[in-house]
Amino acid sequence: MPGKGFVQDELDLKVLILYIAARVIEPVPFDTILDLTLCDDAIDYFDFSECLRDLVDTGHLTLSEEGLYAITEKGLRNSKICESSLAYSVRLRCDKNLEAWNRKLRRKNQVKAAYEKRSNGTFTVKLNLQDDMGELLGLQLMVPREDMAKAVATRFQKTPERLYSTLLSMLLQDEE
Repeated sequence: MPGKGFVQDELDLKVLILYIAARVIEPVPFDTILDLTLCDDAIDYFDFSECLRDLVDTGHLTLSEEGLYAITEKGLRNSKICESSLAYSVRLRCDKNLEAWNRKLRRKNQVKAAYEKRSNGTFTVKLNLQDDMGELLGLQLMVPREDMAKAVATRFQKTPERLYSTLLSMLLQDEE
């Protein structure tokens, strides 16, 4: 391993990977763990790949058929024991990166938009907005063309709260 950062050897790198895997809110692909791990200048891709594979082989992480990594009970135990050995500055950077990543994952799970072709050639767009308590909005719209369906789904994913508040305002507005 190069010696520029705080992660000096394979054990440090494995502890860092476990630290990250213990804090990400759902199983993630290789690229995500790599991005989150590259918070120290001493880490290189090949060392990372080898350590990640070792953690799977030793039962600290699992690798699903979909290519997603998740921490095991064994990995959680060892992470808790060893995380204090990570440099404080590395943990701070990891925590900041993890916070942003977990926010994206939560958002992805709370906002769903999809469309499908109907037998008559039109499209049904299904929009769903959830929070921690459950579904806030479930809406199905028929649109005549696929480009419209795609546009509706894309716009909803960007600003679902806007549609929710506009709909609620319209429905609660007094009639004149």
